[in-house]
Amino acid sequence: VRWMMYWIVFALFMATETFTDLLISWFPFYYEVKMAFVIWLLSPYTRGASLLYRRFVHPTLARKEKDIDAFLVRARERGYETALRFGKRGLNLAATAAVQAATKSQGALAGRLRSFSMQDLRSLPDQ
Repeated sequence: VRWMMYWIVFALFMATETFTDLLISWFPFYYEVKMAFVIWLLSPYTRGASLLYRRFVHPTLARKEKDIDAFLVRARERGYETALRFGKRGLNLAATAAVQAATKSQGALAGRLRSFSMQDLRSLPDQ
């Protein structure tokens, strides 16, 4: 549970860091403070990640639980529909390619059979 709390808080930190780096990276000792913050999150003595998770992340997730569940249900349904749509499209493309290859090869095969039959007819003695 402790590691789950750490990774969730760390992921949120990394997501916000992407934007804050652009704005406040010019402050003196910014990178040192950032490194100290990550060590504070990770340290078993300070339990920074657990503190932040229990105080901020968990209450927010608990308030938004129904919305998150509804979003996951919609995402699963859309994912299933998308997979079906792309699957059907892929099968249609494969079937079209197979039919085109068969018609092209059938014409080439018929041409070869004709040429063999003409040679066979020419090689027969005149009777």
